[in-house]
Amino acid sequence: MKRYWWIFLLLLIACFGLFVYFYYASRPAMVEMREEIYPGLVYYRRVHYLPRTMVAHIVTVDLRVKGVDVFVTPPDRRGREAETPLDARTTSQFAREFETQVAINGDGFTPWWSNTPWDYYPRVGEPVSPLGFAASRRVQYGSSERKYPTLYINDKKEVSFGTAIGKVYTAISGLSWLVQDKQPVPDLNDTRTAPRTAIGLDGPGTRLILIVVDGRQPFYSEGVTVQEMADLMIFYGGDNAINLDGGGSSTMVIQDPATGEYRVMNSPINFMWGIERPVANHFGVFAAP
Repeated sequence: MKRYWWIFLLLLIACFGLFVYFYYASRPAMVEMREEIYPGLVYYRRVHYLPRTMVAHIVTVDLRVKGVDVFVTPPDRRGREAETPLDARTTSQFAREFETQVAINGDGFTPWWSNTPWDYYPRVGEPVSPLGFAASRRVQYGSSERKYPTLYINDKKEVSFGTAIGKVYTAISGLSWLVQDKQPVPDLNDTRTAPRTAIGLDGPGTRLILIVVDGRQPFYSEGVTVQEMADLMIFYGGDNAINLDGGGSSTMVIQDPATGEYRVMNSPINFMWGIERPVANHFGVFAAP
């Protein structure tokens, strides 16, 4: 009888070991790194263990480098009658369709719900609308009347928050301000952790900072508070920054410069880890190899 207990115990240990291996092997390694993935584009992975586990993915974009440009999801429908101008896509689908080298999820959107793995909206291809204003190669959509902070870029790659410099060529909005004039905005939430996505701009206006932090994954990455996201943005040089859509939407995709394959760099958590959520718009970066 004792022999069977030993067999059972060994099987239990083996199953636990396989679960632990799969749990970590199916995610990006908890190893810090820095790599220039394309001229002007540097990828960082940052890992924290205290006060909780956290894995962050950062891309800095030097807009002065030849071949570097930015792009926002164009509308699938135009005109005032298009209340839902976009068809939902995952961030990977956006990157592949428009052949960007880097992509992150963008603004919050409506309609949206996520009740169960079989009761959610949107699925890929279903119509949605961003919460704020957006523009893609001069084509504007969304609402400029809602008071969401917006990042504007003109055709000379001059970037600004809040007020556009000249005619708007590219624009994307966020849910809230994170950083203004090198300081976190007052009264940011410092208790609730979650996956988060943010975009920032340095003081001279020549370098963008894209950040995605994984969350809701115990013993791997539990996420960050809004206050911590602002602190992380400032650390990487963001003098001004906005909070994009987070939670299950938070995703970063990069095209491997050696193979051309698209890789999800983080660990999205849409019902379970590794599954991307279809979202409204996205922010992409082009770069020459």
